[in-house]
Amino acid sequence: MSDSTQQPIKTLPLVFDEPRGRKKPPRHLADLDEAGRKALLEEMGLPGFRAKQLSTHYFGRLVDDPAEMTDLPATQRDELVAALLPDLMTPLRTLEADKGTTRKTLWKLFDGALVESVLMRYPDRATVCVSSQAGCGMACPFCATGQGGLQRNMSTAEIVEQVVAGARSMARGEVPGGPGRVSNVVFMGMGEPLANYKAVIGAVRRLVDPSPAGLGMSARGITVSTVGLVPRINQLTEEGIPVTLALSLHAPDDELRNELVPINTRYSVAETVEAAWNYARVTKRRVSIEYAMMRGINDQAHRADLLGDVLNSYGDWGWVHVNLIPLNPTPGSKWTASDPADEREFVRRLEAKGIPTTVRDTRGSDIDGACGQLAAVE
Repeated sequence: MSDSTQQPIKTLPLVFDEPRGRKKPPRHLADLDEAGRKALLEEMGLPGFRAKQLSTHYFGRLVDDPAEMTDLPATQRDELVAALLPDLMTPLRTLEADKGTTRKTLWKLFDGALVESVLMRYPDRATVCVSSQAGCGMACPFCATGQGGLQRNMSTAEIVEQVVAGARSMARGEVPGGPGRVSNVVFMGMGEPLANYKAVIGAVRRLVDPSPAGLGMSARGITVSTVGLVPRINQLTEEGIPVTLALSLHAPDDELRNELVPINTRYSVAETVEAAWNYARVTKRRVSIEYAMMRGINDQAHRADLLGDVLNSYGDWGWVHVNLIPLNPTPGSKWTASDPADEREFVRRLEAKGIPTTVRDTRGSDIDGACGQLAAVE
């Protein structure tokens, strides 16, 4: 690297497509809209109106025990549940931090693939960080998930189930602070969300669909992260769902970003930032720029100035917010978090250029549940 004594970074090849021939996850009501659920039951010779009852149990009442679904006829209950509420994933382990208010769950999917999700409760909100792929094909060298490679895409229902499981835990008072509800979802777990675009958008629609069709969340409480798949950012811009877009930039110049975020060799910093700016312009939603601070790699003062200039080149109308992330340690990593003094100077220089900047709270790092640490090891 031009201004670092460290060895050049070796990255894995980018993988956009999961291996062929994989068996698909069982179809679940969360994979379908209301009409699709009704049609499926009718195709199976079951009463279509039962679909709404099943949706109410799953999304409205957060029920996971068929015995509690007493409005379904006992003679048909098992068949109805098997048709639209199959088991999707099994919790293998839950680790807690922050006095129980941060909970990381390791899930085994139907085919043995492993993923992780994290529930974080704050005084004013509760956020679920969901995975969208088992593994990740983007090969960012400082991220544990990226170094593991891609196993497969997750289905819409597998993504939604992570949120519903968190909502159940909150509703049942299993998280310190008493019963509550999930208010925010961030697609910042395992995987590159926009590389599994169809399933991720399906999940977003289930999250925002009014109950009982979905969870009835506000789109403004949902953040979709990406390392910069420009065509998919452009597609998301046209969806008409005002989620927050988070762009994992990590470097303001192509030379460094090509090494830290290999997708940059396909879509440059300029192309990527312009797509994000256009998203903000069309949706009127401020974009979050994610920037993992790595000591001696991307935390120099001149890079703070360059980042400010790059973002300000699209105008100073408040379209963007920079979220600095102290690098979280991963096994065998050569990189460490920035020196606090360098971090403060980085913030100062961005703010001097009028860029709103915050340093992210690194919740869950002691249970490997923070950004870049999810590796799903059984």
